[in-house]
Amino acid sequence: MAIPISIPSRQLFIDGDWREPLLKKRIPIINPTTEEIIGDIPAATAEDVEAAVEAARRALARNKGKDWAFASGAVRAKYLRAIAAKIKERKFELAKLETIDCGKPLNEAEGDMEDVAGCFEYYADLAEGLDAKQNAPVSLHMKAFKSYVIKEPIGVVGLIIPWNYPLLMAAWKVAPALAAGCAAILKPSELASVTCLELAEVCREVDLPDGVLNILTGLGPEAGAPLASHPRVDKIAFTGSTATGVKIMTAAAQMVKPVSLELGGKSPIVVFEDVDIDKAVEWTLYGCFYTNGQICSATSRLIVHESIAAEFLDRLVKWSENIKISDPLEEGCKLGPIVSRGQESNFFNCILFHLLISYVGLGRRGWKEVPLKYEKVLKFISTAKSEGATIFYGGARPEHLKKGFFVEPTIITDVKTSMQIWREEVFGPVLSFKTFTTEDEAIELANDTHYGLGAAVISKDLERCDRLSKVLQSGTVWINCSQPCFFQTAFGGIKWSGFGRELGEWGLENYLSVKQVTQYVSDEPWGWYQPPKQ
Repeated sequence: MAIPISIPSRQLFIDGDWREPLLKKRIPIINPTTEEIIGDIPAATAEDVEAAVEAARRALARNKGKDWAFASGAVRAKYLRAIAAKIKERKFELAKLETIDCGKPLNEAEGDMEDVAGCFEYYADLAEGLDAKQNAPVSLHMKAFKSYVIKEPIGVVGLIIPWNYPLLMAAWKVAPALAAGCAAILKPSELASVTCLELAEVCREVDLPDGVLNILTGLGPEAGAPLASHPRVDKIAFTGSTATGVKIMTAAAQMVKPVSLELGGKSPIVVFEDVDIDKAVEWTLYGCFYTNGQICSATSRLIVHESIAAEFLDRLVKWSENIKISDPLEEGCKLGPIVSRGQESNFFNCILFHLLISYVGLGRRGWKEVPLKYEKVLKFISTAKSEGATIFYGGARPEHLKKGFFVEPTIITDVKTSMQIWREEVFGPVLSFKTFTTEDEAIELANDTHYGLGAAVISKDLERCDRLSKVLQSGTVWINCSQPCFFQTAFGGIKWSGFGRELGEWGLENYLSVKQVTQYVSDEPWGWYQPPKQ
């Protein structure tokens, strides 16, 4: 039984207050479980981006920076902890909003809210720790000089996030940016913005200084692109597709603007013959089907030792049959719907999608006419079949669910490494299955990808696990698990999965600039030039 909850009607959050978009556009919110319009969000354009950037720059300059940028870390920590406290107070409400907005199972969303609060608390601690690290002395080989290092906020930062973990991805960027003393402009995905707008209300309630955090909802080309290319934004941090990351990096390069990019993935999970099969199966399913299969680091390429392949596949199916697929608000739901009907296959289709919305209008009819995220997942499955793979389990809409963007957990076998399903990110609950004979073969299969976000290895032989952790080409390696993520440690990728690290102390460094200060301390003249005669 669905739990009734209404979507708050919000505006853009600029300079500490709600503002109607200059062009007064709004975008419908589609509940992916019911396919119904349940509200709308404001649609920012370049004019609104300009206002947000100006507000952010004023926030940094206010009182010569003493109010925020150069205030003590303890001052900023107070606000971060206040935000965390409010998130905890509203945990269940925010979780429900996120569930009906993006289709995430409610128990997952509740866990996300706990992580959001924890992330703000963690960076509050690091903000306080910054004070002790300022003016850190540097040992020099010349006694006539002394040198020290100052860490300063990088400035105004644009934070562009996806829809699969809306408020958590916001926290990953907003918390360290504010801890560092930056002023930020957050651009959530138009597919899931509701809880990010509630973050704005939280900031109002805790009296966060005006302009320190601005939140602009809207379409990528109309709001995200002007933010990424704005000359007075000092850095862009982006999480999303590799294709869009390339566009952002290209725009930033014109101004030699730093970027950090957490992009797509096609991560492997390697299972050796010595495993406890049921334990390995559960981690395999969790690594690919958690968050409805919509995880950038999903270990969706399963590589199993041939001696246990048949038994492993049989257990995979039995465990998959036990996954509850339902309205994500229902108790016990483990797999909800894909976030939206539209699943654009590449950046250019994404642009077309947004242009279609703009030209046909933002009403119910216009939304139904655009290219269809749910249908992209089904297209991946049908293409795999047409290329000669076997849909071993799932692959369609669950029979008991007539509405909503649901896809059964899907297992695909007889996969060749040249197939689209093996090489491209699906962003849905689809697992590809291959076997290996030797460790070297497993490593070759695992690394045969343009991406490098995550990788997992399952084995009782910890020396073997250690060997693989060194040679697997990814930013994260999980041993005897898949997908656990902690805000105390680093997260990010290599190759087409991007660069830069979020979370942990590395996440804070993303938003800091290092300044060297060197002083000549000798009473003697420098003596490089011959002094003039008196």
